[in-house]
Amino acid sequence: MLSILKKTFGYPAFRGAQEDIIGHVANGGDALVLMPTGGGKSLCFQIPALLREGVGVVVSPLIALMQNQVDQLKQVGVRAEFLNSSLTGAQADDVEQRLLKGDLDLLYIAPERLVTSRCLDLLQQAHIALFAIDEAHCVSQWGHDFRPEYLQLSILHARFPDVPRIALTATADELTRGEMIARLNLESARVFISSFARPNIRYRVVEKQDARQQLLQFLREEHAGDAGIVYCLSRKKVDETAHWLKAEGIAALPYHAGMDADTRRKNQEKFLREEGVVMVATIAFGMGIDKPDVRFVAHLDLPKSVEGYYQETGRAGRDGAPANAWMTYGLGDVVQLSRMIEQSEADEAHKRIERHKLDAMLGYCETTSCRRQMLLQYFGEVAMPCGNCDTCLSPAQTWDGSEAAQQALSAVFRTGQRFGVGHVIDVLTGKATARMQSLGHDQLTTFGIGRELDDKRWRSVFRQLVTMGLLNVDITSYGVLRLNAVARPVLRGEQTIRVRLEAEPQKKVKAKKRGAGAIDLPKEAGELLEALRMLRRRLADEQGVPSFVIFHDSTLMQLVTQKPQTRAQLAQISGIGAQKLEHYGAALLELLQLSAPAAVSVAMAELKKA
Repeated sequence: MLSILKKTFGYPAFRGAQEDIIGHVANGGDALVLMPTGGGKSLCFQIPALLREGVGVVVSPLIALMQNQVDQLKQVGVRAEFLNSSLTGAQADDVEQRLLKGDLDLLYIAPERLVTSRCLDLLQQAHIALFAIDEAHCVSQWGHDFRPEYLQLSILHARFPDVPRIALTATADELTRGEMIARLNLESARVFISSFARPNIRYRVVEKQDARQQLLQFLREEHAGDAGIVYCLSRKKVDETAHWLKAEGIAALPYHAGMDADTRRKNQEKFLREEGVVMVATIAFGMGIDKPDVRFVAHLDLPKSVEGYYQETGRAGRDGAPANAWMTYGLGDVVQLSRMIEQSEADEAHKRIERHKLDAMLGYCETTSCRRQMLLQYFGEVAMPCGNCDTCLSPAQTWDGSEAAQQALSAVFRTGQRFGVGHVIDVLTGKATARMQSLGHDQLTTFGIGRELDDKRWRSVFRQLVTMGLLNVDITSYGVLRLNAVARPVLRGEQTIRVRLEAEPQKKVKAKKRGAGAIDLPKEAGELLEALRMLRRRLADEQGVPSFVIFHDSTLMQLVTQKPQTRAQLAQISGIGAQKLEHYGAALLELLQLSAPAAVSVAMAELKKA
């Protein structure tokens, strides 16, 4: 195992539970693996496939993911291919013949193709080393990424009872884990649960005011020139946001299921292959994206669940370098997501689960404790405060909102529980509009009793009252507020309410020239890093693969700091195995033996020539 890890993949040692998982599967055992994004899940089935006789068959849900992983495996000398709709008939025939001849180490197949009779018959003619079911949470109907074709994968156990299976995912709560085990017939499998903690990611939630401007400020101040993902709830908002960011000078591209397939594919390729591209997308984008240098994930809308949020934010910082998970959040998000749940065609049991998940997401947004601690607790993991989220770095202040809560609940009651938050706030702050007078609400006892708080503070109060379950938002009546029975003790002054004090927005500062993922280096080291990046870009372009397939940023940083001068020294750099040493060693040493300015000149000349 260790020999393959070092010689093939170029890594000096296993991380976490990798060694135990690999040994278990290599010896023929079934496994369910829960490991965070960036934790090294792929090695847990790739190395056993290389250790066992036959071919490892990997069930993968996305064409782009298959292509990326196959490209990376070929770079290190592993005989890998995929079977999906992107291949011509002749290309697919060639892959199938190589499979039957035993000329493959790993074969990636989409679940839709795998469960067809033709494909299953083909596999029964081959020598199968193992089945790996990637993104296994897709089997759960209660999960955030349900794929109905995954339900049929139980057939693997029936057709190939002696072939070990390993199911892997980066996120699953207890309900989803149970469903994965049941639907994939993994009752006898060993379950490996790694820590869900991603200490390099800084989590932050800000009150939604002008979401676009807040996003732009975040990008310019903290992530100028960085690659990242911006998630929006609707396709329309994706298009509008991408267009607006582009007009503001950000290299932004849209991605959603409503786009034509060719444009969507081109945008994804550009995001993967070029540096500093910001992808604005719905959640249709990102599952299994292997790009390691995504420096931020931003949410302009509230995610539907903690699992979805964790999965999406996990696409940042796969390389272990600092990254940000940033989100704007407001009461409108609650109304929109609640409406989506109630208007869906799901049965009541499914809707109840969705409401529970949304409540958990709201609790995460409104928490005054450590965000990472709360995330980990959701997945059943006990943790100490992280010291690297907004609530740890700037502890949230609270105030006694008992009187404000009474005023707010009373105003909802006095107006007949027939109005949304905007009108109720107008009553509390005493805005004598024509509509107010025509309704007679300027004569209510609650009119003007809340003038001490401005509209922004009142919106925060109402949002938290909804999160506490004291108020309901009736999404069938345009966001009308209604009291819950549990609000009575608060109305009567029998219950104390603590309310989170929203932080004031930071003052604007000038945009930084370098992204947050950049590390302060001496001038010469910075120039050498730039030269290595140009070399990497040239090698990637020549082969038509993303730059990270050649070398990760972490490998380039080691080259800069250690400056190896011989092949033997190069071989000690993490991420440089035997195949990459053979292919790229000479070019790397040529640059590393030059002065930094000369290395930049040579690399630039070669890149232009290419």
